[in-house]
Amino acid sequence: MGFADLKSPTGLQVLNDYLEDKSYIKGYVPSQTDVAVFEAVPGPLPADLCHALHWYNHIKSYEKEKASLPGVKKALGKYGPADVEDTTGSGATQIVKMMMTLSSLDLMRRRKVKKQRG
Repeated sequence: MGFADLKSPTGLQVLNDYLEDKSYIKGYVPSQTDVAVFEAVPGPLPADLCHALHWYNHIKSYEKEKASLPGVKKALGKYGPADVEDTTGSGATQIVKMMMTLSSLDLMRRRKVKKQRG
């Protein structure tokens, strides 16, 4: 479980997809969960990540209240979608494995399209 590296385009896309139908990382009010993820994001996000950008700007508006938001901050890998491998503290090896998996999936898709075209 957890977000991938939120400093990478892939990790930011996972965050964006996760926030597609959510206002907050966990629950219905801003919390330390949002603060932990916000602090891991490397600054303002590009406009094409519209869900994550909206969330980022919203959490940024709580700058003065961040310390008083409810909850307890946990390691970043404790938050996010359940179907994403936690690579937040496991080093480059896990990132390479994830990239290889994505490359394999892309290759399989291309082969399928090529086969369908004849």
